[in-house]
Amino acid sequence: MATRTTDHTGFARQFDWLTLSLLLGVLLLCYYVVPMVSLFASVPPTAIASSLGDSTVVNAAATSLVSATLSTLIAAAFGLPLAYWLARADTPWKSIALALVVLPLVLPPTVGGVVLLTVFGPNTFIGGLASAAGLPLTRSLAGTVLAQTFVASPFVVVTAKAAFEGVDKTLEYASQSLGKSRATTLRKVTLPLAGPGILAGVTLAFARAMGEFGATMMMAYYPRTLPVQIWVSFISLGLDNAYPVAIILVCISVLVLAVLNTIGSNPWT
Repeated sequence: MATRTTDHTGFARQFDWLTLSLLLGVLLLCYYVVPMVSLFASVPPTAIASSLGDSTVVNAAATSLVSATLSTLIAAAFGLPLAYWLARADTPWKSIALALVVLPLVLPPTVGGVVLLTVFGPNTFIGGLASAAGLPLTRSLAGTVLAQTFVASPFVVVTAKAAFEGVDKTLEYASQSLGKSRATTLRKVTLPLAGPGILAGVTLAFARAMGEFGATMMMAYYPRTLPVQIWVSFISLGLDNAYPVAIILVCISVLVLAVLNTIGSNPWT
């Protein structure tokens, strides 16, 4: 009887919560990986090569890369200062500001596009002025960037806010006690320590921008991005014709994320 009790205790120690977490996590990872493998297995290489030779698909890929890069840069330029303020300010207003930041994350993308059209649409004041100046904010690259920035920038703000909050304030106080300004302390102390979290937010924003569909459809059907092109291929030619374009989008996204991850793990950057 004592031996059985010991064996049961030893088994319980081995099959702990960490093991259970791993098993559950593997199931979720399989849920991610299996459809991807199925997608690649269902499309012959010749179909992918044919899509790569299609100027429409190539233009859509170029538009996606350019617009996602621009929207990510805009999100970082305006989102990082906001994230720093949210992490360091001591005011009840930051709760309201954070709620406004998170709002685009909970809105359906098509609703986000409708909201943007009420401000930047061709019949609005801002949209009319831009169109008169020869810079239309809809059915243009500008419209795509506006849509992607709206849905992707919250990832920069929320993730960078957590990264800034993870920096020990005493290090900032020590820097300022040595006569360094807040700006210098931010540049030489806070940003380097929060760097990995900031890069994670930028990466998430870029990935979200690359995959954006709903708000982009509402704001700028042309020039087409890859998600829009996948939809057009599906509607006009069927699901089999959408598969190769989807594979191209997946490959580009994985390649860019790998580059960003390499930059983030490079000690010389």
